[in-house]
Amino acid sequence: MTDRRRINAPSGGTSTPIFARTVKDPDSLHTLRPTRARQPDELRKIFLKTGLTPSASGSAYLEIPPADPPTTPSPPASLIPPRSSLKLACAVHGPKPLPRSAPFSPHLILTTTVKFAPFAARARRGYIRDASERDLGVHLETALRGVVIGERWPKSGVEVVVTVLEAEEDVWWGDEFTAGLGRTGGWGLMTVLAGCVTVASAAIADAGIDCVDLVSGGVAAIVRNPDAKGKGRSEGEAETKTEGPYTVLDPCPAEHQEIVAGCVVGYLPGRDEITALWMKGEAGEFAEQVVDRAVQASIATMTVLKEAVKEAAELKFQGSAGGDKGIKSLGVSNDVEMVG
Repeated sequence: MTDRRRINAPSGGTSTPIFARTVKDPDSLHTLRPTRARQPDELRKIFLKTGLTPSASGSAYLEIPPADPPTTPSPPASLIPPRSSLKLACAVHGPKPLPRSAPFSPHLILTTTVKFAPFAARARRGYIRDASERDLGVHLETALRGVVIGERWPKSGVEVVVTVLEAEEDVWWGDEFTAGLGRTGGWGLMTVLAGCVTVASAAIADAGIDCVDLVSGGVAAIVRNPDAKGKGRSEGEAETKTEGPYTVLDPCPAEHQEIVAGCVVGYLPGRDEITALWMKGEAGEFAEQVVDRAVQASIATMTVLKEAVKEAAELKFQGSAGGDKGIKSLGVSNDVEMVG
């Protein structure tokens, strides 16, 4: 019989752990800085899947992996990843009736919550929601409030909970390591908010809640790279100076030395409406341009959102109706015949 009073040793052999140094020389950190290999109007790849949480009325998962390096990958000089990725999980609970003590409401009560996991960022997060998480929840509620048809669910409530499993970093880790501890401008939160809007819209559609349209989030920024020497500019921006600012879609803070301004929008392509707008920084005369570029990014994200919702709807319909045979058994046909 095994001795339950002590922990048995592993059956196989063990090897001594070897710890490698992540940074050899602080002066050579500039050689490790990643550069943007994408075009200014090119977004990173997006993975979106619905129906991953069985206990929720609707759920979705969104992931934006790090961009590919510009050249052939070589052995990394540091164990710290040069770029961060974005991983979001959303669960929708409801619509469900409000408690008896709640006052009568003729429309749906929408509650949004955004919470970072303790391991989501390099700086460990707390278990209690801080000011930034509450602000993201307010922005998310503003973006979704103009989409949901609340009049069809009187005296009901729905709760949208977004968990950030991995967040976009505000700056490159080398800047924080040397002298840039104060350069945390919160630029990574803008990408997090755009992803929250998209994944929440997919989860609401998966829950079967009536909406006027799907809403997608898009982010654009005005960046300045003094050492870029014209790299990453489009044909229309080729005449700008080397140190001058230019606009990019889906910015990664680690790939840019300086971000001047940023903008996040929640956009309805069917109605050509903006449900939420958050601008940060000093855009100046380029304010209208960065908003238009953020709308362009949301339109590109909408293609992925529509495909994910369409694929989930087809799977649900095939499982419930049994394909074309189920359609015929229910007496539903593709053609509509008018009888006089």
